[in-house]
Amino acid sequence: MAQLWGGRFTKQTDEAVKAFNDSIGFDKRLYRQDIEGSMVHARMLGKQGILTPEDCEAIVKGLQGILDDIECGKMEITSEYEDIHSFVEANLIDRIGDAGKRLHTGRSRNDQVALDMRLYTRSAVEEVRTQTLRLLGVILDLMEKNTDTFMPGFTHLQKAQPTTLAHHLGAYFEMLRRDCTRLADCRVRMNECPLGAGAMAGTTYPLDRAFVARELGFDCPTRNSMDSVSDRDYLLEFLSDLSILMMHLSRFSEELIIWNSNEYRFVEMDDAFSTGSSIMPQKKNPDICELVRGKVGRVYGDLMSLLTAMKGLPLAYNKDMQEDKEPAFDAIDTALACIPLFADMLSTMKFNKDVMEKSAMRGFTNATDAADYLVGKGVPFRDAHGIIGRLVLHCIDAGKGIEELTLEELQKFSDQFEEDVFEAISLRACVNRRLTAGAPGEAAMAEEIAACRSWLQAQ
Repeated sequence: MAQLWGGRFTKQTDEAVKAFNDSIGFDKRLYRQDIEGSMVHARMLGKQGILTPEDCEAIVKGLQGILDDIECGKMEITSEYEDIHSFVEANLIDRIGDAGKRLHTGRSRNDQVALDMRLYTRSAVEEVRTQTLRLLGVILDLMEKNTDTFMPGFTHLQKAQPTTLAHHLGAYFEMLRRDCTRLADCRVRMNECPLGAGAMAGTTYPLDRAFVARELGFDCPTRNSMDSVSDRDYLLEFLSDLSILMMHLSRFSEELIIWNSNEYRFVEMDDAFSTGSSIMPQKKNPDICELVRGKVGRVYGDLMSLLTAMKGLPLAYNKDMQEDKEPAFDAIDTALACIPLFADMLSTMKFNKDVMEKSAMRGFTNATDAADYLVGKGVPFRDAHGIIGRLVLHCIDAGKGIEELTLEELQKFSDQFEEDVFEAISLRACVNRRLTAGAPGEAAMAEEIAACRSWLQAQ
């Protein structure tokens, strides 16, 4: 098939060059955006008197027919075409004749593909955000059910202070909430319409770019025609947002993998979200978490690929920019495969509350509270810190927890210890006395969960 740009050439493109140059193999997924953009462009040309009403109507009907035939399976997008734009235009001409040749008036493939990718990416941003909000809903439901599920909190992967599962999950709620706000910000910045920029310097036709922008749901037209066709910042921003989001899922996955181990036994994966071993019959592996953790590297790679492709490009359009699609599509597909599956896995997971609470009782997670108890009795904090440090050493040698010592044993380290110390260093007291905003105490968590629910409902 002859290319749409073949008039200037005297020889056919070498087959290897054609295969290397063509993008139909991956940009065919833009067919809906290409057709919808073309329909609005045609209506604008008709409104401006650039097309006759008859040609405008024929073009719009022809394009709608192509869209319907693709979506019902009557028409296949084949590799004989250079790109999705060539496919649509060539088939339109076959259907309606010369009127189809007028569709491209006042535009270039440069601003056309810029439009298609913005439309596609805008839709992808909305879908990723929708799925992330659903995941947030799953996390919040678990938070509401686990405000009194005690567990150890960690720093350096060592037990630090007691907390609750609700509080721990709340940290991931905050991470993913930030991801949602980043995605919303990204959508705002990308929501400008590049169609009408032409190849790079606009056009002499009296186009109504504002009309096209409104019809396609954009806030306004882009402001500089050179930037319009050469900008891929919105893709870089989106892939950066996806990379951060996937990093958060990777951190969450890592913790669930650890918690699922025989040494921890904090969680048990549902059979539907686990796999076994071909040789070891006892195995039940957290493969979904491991795959999510592994796929993060793909999204990072997609971001780096596009950053590298863009880093040395002069204005305006360059063919290098064709390389934006495959990494963008891969990052989007990867994220949209991981997020809903992660939500389903999390919603079916069993938390072993007794095991978590027993673990919180071991490892001296109440040591800070024991020091705070002495401070409340008038001991300077630095002195209290030293007393409890020596007390912990004694407990390690004795194989006991602080709460397991007698009052007489405690008083050997400080005469400020009284009978009320045992209540003060109990797990429930250690957690529920922490009432500052963002802390795991029952009152603080109730307030935070209510605020999270209100925010989620407003999205």
